[in-house]
Amino acid sequence: MQLFDECFLKVKTDCFRFISSQETKNEKFKNKDRMIRSFLIPVCFWIAKKINKKKPLIIGLAGGQGTGKTTITSIISIILKKYFKLDIFKISIDDFYKTRKQRTLLSKNKHPLLMTRGVPGTHDIDIMLNFFKKIKVKNFKILKLPKFNKGVDDRCKQSLWYKIQSKPDVVILEGWCVGARSQNSKELKKPVNSLEKIHDQNFKWRQYVNYQLKTKYKKLFNQLDYILFLKAKNFSLLRRWRLKQEKKLWLKSKNKKNLKIMNKDQVKNFMDTYQRITQQMFKDMPKYSSIIMNLNSSHQIKNIRYRYK
Repeated sequence: MQLFDECFLKVKTDCFRFISSQETKNEKFKNKDRMIRSFLIPVCFWIAKKINKKKPLIIGLAGGQGTGKTTITSIISIILKKYFKLDIFKISIDDFYKTRKQRTLLSKNKHPLLMTRGVPGTHDIDIMLNFFKKIKVKNFKILKLPKFNKGVDDRCKQSLWYKIQSKPDVVILEGWCVGARSQNSKELKKPVNSLEKIHDQNFKWRQYVNYQLKTKYKKLFNQLDYILFLKAKNFSLLRRWRLKQEKKLWLKSKNKKNLKIMNKDQVKNFMDTYQRITQQMFKDMPKYSSIIMNLNSSHQIKNIRYRYK
């Protein structure tokens, strides 16, 4: 506990500064001291023990829409850098979304629902696999990785892409479907919501997405050394939190002219495409994750369970 307290004193200023940058006038973080001291600092000590200087430690951080993946990833990165002096590279699976042009073609050739970003099949897995391959080689070379702008629903121009100058000690890949597993054909046939029932009557969309999980995404997630899972109580909470994210994106954006912000009905339709896999992850991820962070209905970490010490 003494080490945790020492760590907290050293990182709290940077952590609080980051948290403040994420807050809005009407949306403030609660119990941030407890979140950092009692939950995230112990997680960072756990991560630090797993470091292998010969190759980067690759961690997946998963959680449904609006669970706070990006915030948690950022705070963990701050602690690992500030206290443990580690080189951290964090990136979201969202940054690897295919371009609007690519998704337009996909929606025409495979299924109209694939125009909506998010589900397996809408990411450029080849870029990710190439990234994981290159960070493991002995003679590391500078890497550039895509950056996605959700406000305009398209990939940023290359001049804005991430640039990795040196081999990191830890890579954190965060995303809603990180670590997700495929379902069997029997499970696929029963629709989980009205979107599947009306717009995927022959379940071609479900089959395509499931096949991606079974093949390319399985290969990608096999690159992960450990998975951390943010577990919400239910899917209804995720809908509510996702709507808050949209409002926050609008409030924090300086250039609102070209923003593609979703209203309540659009968020519902958007979330419907995530429901099947998210609900399956509620069942699967506690079995396969190294650390499970259980969230309460107030959007705070309630407790943490470590499966592999």
